[in-house]
Amino acid sequence: MNDTSPGGTAPTTGAAQLRLVVHAEDLNAALAFYRDALGLAPELDLSTDTDAGEARVVVLDAGRATLELINTPQRDLIDQLEVGRPVSREIRVALEVADADVATEHAVASGASQVAPPTRTPWGSLNARLEGPAGLPLTLFQQIDPE
Repeated sequence: MNDTSPGGTAPTTGAAQLRLVVHAEDLNAALAFYRDALGLAPELDLSTDTDAGEARVVVLDAGRATLELINTPQRDLIDQLEVGRPVSREIRVALEVADADVATEHAVASGASQVAPPTRTPWGSLNARLEGPAGLPLTLFQQIDPE
């Protein structure tokens, strides 16, 4: 729970935004995937000329952000349920989508590698595991009713 100012509107502790920063050697390919294929709208697009060339940052709106912290047994459980074997690294991005089957097909057609197809989880979601540009592990998940 965040503290708020006396007016109750602005947080005085905690974060106002979670921003995951990913280095992409081929920024155009990453933009074509995350912006164009997955539909994450640009919030900011800045370029700066440097001695090393054009430095560019593009911030994409991914909706509501959360920080999900898991221990090793939970990571192993998720891998087993979604993929059937250990594949996780220290960071994986999970994006909620309206239709996991359609979003997965579109993502794969747009350059993602499918690690595992959409799979029903016991906690009420349909999860697909992918690897996106820049080697970023992805889960596309659709909230459904638990079994």
